[in-house]
Amino acid sequence: MASLLHLLLLLSLSLLVLSSAAPSPSPSPTPADEGAYIGVNIGTDLSDMPHPTQVVALLKAQQIRHIRLYDADPGMLIALANTKIKVIISVPNDQLLGIGQSNSTAANWVKRNVIAHYPATTITAISVGSEVLTSLSNAAPVLVSAIKNVHAALLSANLDRLIKVSTPLSTSLILDPFPPSQAFFNRSLNPVIVPLLSFLQSTNSYLMMNVYPYYDYMQSNGVIPLDYALFKPIPPNKEAVDANTLVRYSNAFDAMVDATYFAMAFLNFTNVPVLVTESGWPSKGETNEPDATLDNANTYNSNLIRHVLNKTGTPKRPGIAVSTYIYELYNEDTKPGSLSEKNWGLFNANGEPAYILRLTNSGSVLANDTTNQTYCTAREGADPNMLQAALDWACGPGKIDCSPIKQGEACYEPDNVIAHANYAFDTYYHQTGNNPDACDFNGVASITTTDPSHGTCVFAGSRGNDRNGTSVNITAPSANSTTSSGIQNELYYSRGMWSIFAVIVLNVANVL
Repeated sequence: MASLLHLLLLLSLSLLVLSSAAPSPSPSPTPADEGAYIGVNIGTDLSDMPHPTQVVALLKAQQIRHIRLYDADPGMLIALANTKIKVIISVPNDQLLGIGQSNSTAANWVKRNVIAHYPATTITAISVGSEVLTSLSNAAPVLVSAIKNVHAALLSANLDRLIKVSTPLSTSLILDPFPPSQAFFNRSLNPVIVPLLSFLQSTNSYLMMNVYPYYDYMQSNGVIPLDYALFKPIPPNKEAVDANTLVRYSNAFDAMVDATYFAMAFLNFTNVPVLVTESGWPSKGETNEPDATLDNANTYNSNLIRHVLNKTGTPKRPGIAVSTYIYELYNEDTKPGSLSEKNWGLFNANGEPAYILRLTNSGSVLANDTTNQTYCTAREGADPNMLQAALDWACGPGKIDCSPIKQGEACYEPDNVIAHANYAFDTYYHQTGNNPDACDFNGVASITTTDPSHGTCVFAGSRGNDRNGTSVNITAPSANSTTSSGIQNELYYSRGMWSIFAVIVLNVANVL
């Protein structure tokens, strides 16, 4: 009997090796938010959208604590559970009519997408549609009804004081935006905007606005200076002056936000705060968009982050900063439209930054220092069987592309578990945004500043990734990927399973 118990214990421990090879980061505590914050939008028009767990790992690594989704994807909401990342979820425009026409449809939507996940997932607001009044005019008559139906469902669940409801508007609805003191909403839409603002005021919610100085600059035919749009310092004689209030504006963002405040005041709403749900700058564009560049995108977003976090507010409301969501986390290569529409992202799909934001002394959000590259490799003296198990996990459930370490490829040699584990661990580590928690693998991996690249095998994050014309593909595969590399990973994973099975057999033999 003792031998049988010993046998069962060995089998259990061996299975534990298999199940625990994956890194299992525990959520780190998130400090309480104070005042204004920066969030990020997450679009999904990517040819190879990262798995939700990889998205969340990137958010944690970049200390992004506020995000906005354009839907209520259950995979994302599950991955966000217990992370303390605050989430705005959205009713997509194509579901607006049904929710606006039916209380029960709204109640079912809230039950499925909010109650099923809250409070483990910190949902803070629901965005009902997006720019409906300018992009889906036929739904305008039911917009406020949809918002009220969603709020009523939250009220029934006693969540109405915890989760705000609003809808993002485009600044193009504001006519005569400069000087800001003369701004007003398109009067033809007052039958929708007035009850909307009344609802927001009565529920202590905020008006969501999408603010894009880039588009105003592009459409101004040279009237708006580039430096004014980019938050760059400009001399006092170049500042824009509101002739009615004599207030001076040094950037287009503040002027657009204040135009929103004045437009609401024109309708006698003076205590509805503004939340900027989208703002950003494209890093690449067509020939007719010469200012859609990496440098300008970096300048705008870096200055925007600093501007929001220093809590100066706007000239109309000094000291009352406007929290803002950057558009967007990833470049969306399959998004319809021009080249610039696909290139608003801070990161590429593989988690590598499109550019390094210039955020010295501007807090921790999005301020990762990539000047000192780090890598994830096998820990010296690690047990080979544990290494093999971790390698198998990375190439299997971890969903990294292990094809470069198959026979005949650049990283196959040297053909041993340490070298192959180095490649797999480092690829996974960079795929998750250099998250330290992703470089553990049950204690057999560690972070190093030594570049493990060798010959034509160039590791992710290596400064020599162009030295031989060879680059490593660390694109994070989608959850339902069925590529040939995924098949290769499964074969590699199976091979490793046999090595662990051999350990089990040896242990059993010792017992018998």
